[in-house]
Amino acid sequence: MAGNTFGKLFQITTFGESHGAAIGVVIDGFPAGIEIDEEIIHQDLQRRRPGQSKLTTQRKETEDFQILSGVFEGKSIGSPIAVTIPNADARSKDYAHLEKTFRPSHADFTYEAKYGHRDHRGGGRSSARETAARVVAGAFAKMLLQQVGIEIVAYVSSVADVCATVNDQTVSLAEVEKSIVRCPDEKASSVMEKRIELIRKEGNTLGGIVSCVVRNVPVGLGEPVFDKLHADLGKAMLSINAVKGFEIGSGFSSTKMKGSEHNDIFTSEGGKTRTLSNHSGGVQGGISNGMNITFNVAFKPVATIMQAQSSVNKEGNEVTLEGKGRHDPCVVPRAVPIVEAMAAIVLADHYLRNKTQNG
Repeated sequence: MAGNTFGKLFQITTFGESHGAAIGVVIDGFPAGIEIDEEIIHQDLQRRRPGQSKLTTQRKETEDFQILSGVFEGKSIGSPIAVTIPNADARSKDYAHLEKTFRPSHADFTYEAKYGHRDHRGGGRSSARETAARVVAGAFAKMLLQQVGIEIVAYVSSVADVCATVNDQTVSLAEVEKSIVRCPDEKASSVMEKRIELIRKEGNTLGGIVSCVVRNVPVGLGEPVFDKLHADLGKAMLSINAVKGFEIGSGFSSTKMKGSEHNDIFTSEGGKTRTLSNHSGGVQGGISNGMNITFNVAFKPVATIMQAQSSVNKEGNEVTLEGKGRHDPCVVPRAVPIVEAMAAIVLADHYLRNKTQNG
């Protein structure tokens, strides 16, 4: 299986399956001499972990982690950083009925067709359990980015048709974490919570949007052709389980605007070049322009529902499936730290690339 590595200079490789002994990540290219705060890793893992509220899967993972290499006396030493996270609460028996059956909208059929053999326990490698390893890597990336003042805040901006009003110039992590659904708009958060609780009781699921803002980004990150900053952000977000869409800045709404309305007019502010608007989302020509980077990530409804559905098995025979086990009725609250992590990994990679090229 190829494609388990992401990044050019700040490079991560994740490994492990949902119901294996552990999952983990190897981070290569992390600079030496960076102070490593394990509490940052712990906090981000707790924000992503299952069983954190009544609105999430009740799988109980403590998310204990072990740093195996690359850190000594609280600082990075420049060698590959390897981290493992044990799977402590896998219940493989919940998936025994799926050994020869394909769940609708899951990766079961495509994995079987491509590899001829798959781990059906919790989806194996295709499970969102793998994203815990990304969150660990993202925490390391955040520690690097903190050195230059880059700040990343993601939040839930919609669940189904319930939309929040959020000021991405000022929204803080503390505001986001006050909400059980990680929506800093209190009124919208309350409605979202009720909608998710209702859909959970119905045995169904909902999708939503996670929005993200990256502040204090220096001018010049990103490569202007194939490795455009927003292209790498798009690939990073679309690699997350259940993501179906990515838009940066004005995104699809730009198709309804005139050029005179959409253009970001340049101005000088305190000796620095800025733009009066930010329809570009902080990236122009594939390169950061110093404005906040803003983007949205669309998550589909979770594919496992607690209702009967028609499907087929390996032999092509029609079967009826009903979801079993522990699953999220809406994934977006737990997806917030994953979006932050992947954004941090992309920004860390391009920061190092820019520093290497331009000093």
